Amino acid sequence: MKKSTNLVFRISLILTGGIALWAVFLNDSFTKVSDAVYAFLTGNFGWLYLIAMLFFVIFVVALAISKYGKLRLGPDDSKPEYSTVSWFAMLFGAGMGVGLVFWGISEPISHYVSPMGMAGGTPEAAAFAIKSSFMHWGIHPWANYAIIGLALAYFQFRKNKPGLISSIFEPLIGEKRVNGFWGKLIDVLAVFATVAGVVTSLGLGVLQINSGLGYLFGVPTTLVVQIIIIAVISFIYIWSAVSGIDKGIKLISDANLYIALGLMILVFLIGPKVEILNNLTNGIGQYLGDFIPDSLGINTYGDNSWIEGWRVFYWAWWIAWAPFVGVFIARISKGRTIREFIGGVVLAPTLASLVWFAIFGTLGIHLGETGKLSTKVLEAVASVPETGLFVVMKEYPLGTLLSVVALVLLCTFFITSANSGTFVLSMLSSDGDLNPPNSKKVIWGVVQSVLAVGLLIAGGLKPLQIISIAAAFPFIFIMIFAAVSLVKALKSEEGV
Repeated sequence: MKKSTNLVFRISLILTGGIALWAVFLNDSFTKVSDAVYAFLTGNFGWLYLIAMLFFVIFVVALAISKYGKLRLGPDDSKPEYSTVSWFAMLFGAGMGVGLVFWGISEPISHYVSPMGMAGGTPEAAAFAIKSSFMHWGIHPWANYAIIGLALAYFQFRKNKPGLISSIFEPLIGEKRVNGFWGKLIDVLAVFATVAGVVTSLGLGVLQINSGLGYLFGVPTTLVVQIIIIAVISFIYIWSAVSGIDKGIKLISDANLYIALGLMILVFLIGPKVEILNNLTNGIGQYLGDFIPDSLGINTYGDNSWIEGWRVFYWAWWIAWAPFVGVFIARISKGRTIREFIGGVVLAPTLASLVWFAIFGTLGIHLGETGKLSTKVLEAVASVPETGLFVVMKEYPLGTLLSVVALVLLCTFFITSANSGTFVLSMLSSDGDLNPPNSKKVIWGVVQSVLAVGLLIAGGLKPLQIISIAAAFPFIFIMIFAAVSLVKALKSEEGV
């Protein structure tokens, strides 16, 4: 086993290092190839992403209400390792990370100024912006995470298999193939998708932290500043990963949750409260009412640029994150029932995301509807989304104070994503060890930081994000077969 583990570790390092070197030293060709691959996948397989993500939603809902919902992820007498609050804090921090803060204001503004099939800057565009944000950050991504997370937690804790994604497929392909080429291929793909996903999120987080420091304190937006930010935060997230889940990761995740709740409450109190509540109510109504048409909506003959640029991109991005988030959620979910797992992983974070986007999305749209921010400024926010939070916040009472709190939250979200990513990478490259060696955590933590710096130097974050989405394309099929394998295993349960 040791030899195969080292093989996954070595191949993963070589693959990620090779991609990074290509991005840094041959940036033009890297960008052209990544754009071409992305255009091919979204243009030819957009329908597949849409169908797969809806299938994931239907599957987890059906499983939650089935007779298997009462099964525990572990022995029948097992109890959860973590309190419900800490469990939720860790899975929420890992699953959405810095994206909520990065896109909370900027994405609704983007849809408001450039909606699909209607004029921008209108009340109709505002309703479309809220509904679309709900769609992209609602039940679909969390159902997608639950597929890998649930299957892995079941095999890991109930069947005593290693904490590797390849372990899920033993009922379908047998133990020999799982421990052979096909199993190693799945695990290497999972490692690469995780590295690429976390590194690009680190890069986006650094850009927004730098932007916030510039807005608030006049700190210049330069590569040197960004490298310093990465160095400081890297020290914290590597320390927290090395400290383990019970200490470092849980501690920062709990703090992150309370800061996020505090910021949401404060922003609601200083924001246009009635508009926020109306947007939340109307947004949920439209989201649920159009759920199936929006889940499967793609033009056969018309323009699909908005659908490909937003919805298909998001679905591909969430699938790219599924191995990382799924492995981490599985690791912290021992002792939960399947029904409790799905409720906690799918419904609770979805509701939190909807409230978040109703509050922060309304802040920006309100300024557009009342004319306090011009269309030109809103379009600038849409084109440079890392500035959106600070441009909008300064128009409200206590804006500077709330921007500082948001900046702290950015850092804690950044750390929760990076430390859980580091932990997962160490597990996947240590034969699924639930408590991987600290040496692996340090190596992967440093690798992620160095990659983020290198790609910021090359300006290659966006192409790497696209490459990770391309690498995750096989995970559509891996996740569908994971669902099939889980059902096959559940049917063999006695007395259910």
